[in-house]
Amino acid sequence: MSTTAQGPERRRVLDIYLNDHLAGATAGTELARRMVREHHDPAYGEELRRLAAEIAQDRRSLLGILADLGMPVRHYKVYGAWLGEKAARLKPNGRLLRRSGLAVLVELEAMRLGVQGKALLWRALLSASAREPRLETERLRELLQRAEQQLRTVDELHLRAAAALLSTPPVPASV
Repeated sequence: MSTTAQGPERRRVLDIYLNDHLAGATAGTELARRMVREHHDPAYGEELRRLAAEIAQDRRSLLGILADLGMPVRHYKVYGAWLGEKAARLKPNGRLLRRSGLAVLVELEAMRLGVQGKALLWRALLSASAREPRLETERLRELLQRAEQQLRTVDELHLRAAAALLSTPPVPASV
């Protein structure tokens, strides 16, 4: 397919692109909410709550963009992503009934991938806003800045989690 889609083809491509991101945003919102519920560690709590709230707001912003562009929500994609996030919880983690200590690390990595994808979405829409007046340039810039801040926050949380979970304690010297 050419990178210079015209008319109806461009609209179809944008519809698919936005709905795919909406599906990802749905899974990301569910992941963030679950992390808030399950990680009671004060080292992560407040930042996770803020991230979860912002990720949910970003999903609502994407729904608004779809509405502004007159594009339908592809519910089968949204439901599929919602179910996929639930199914991802069933992965083996080395424990039968409890969460693994690695859960926070792996979940932060998944969250980072989602936020990075969202930042790329906002950048792509920002570049398209020059030719699409229904895309609000200033709002897209704000969303991109927030995604970039979210990446920094997730990276910091990941560093803390990695240090806590993966560093080995020093071996005491023999006397």
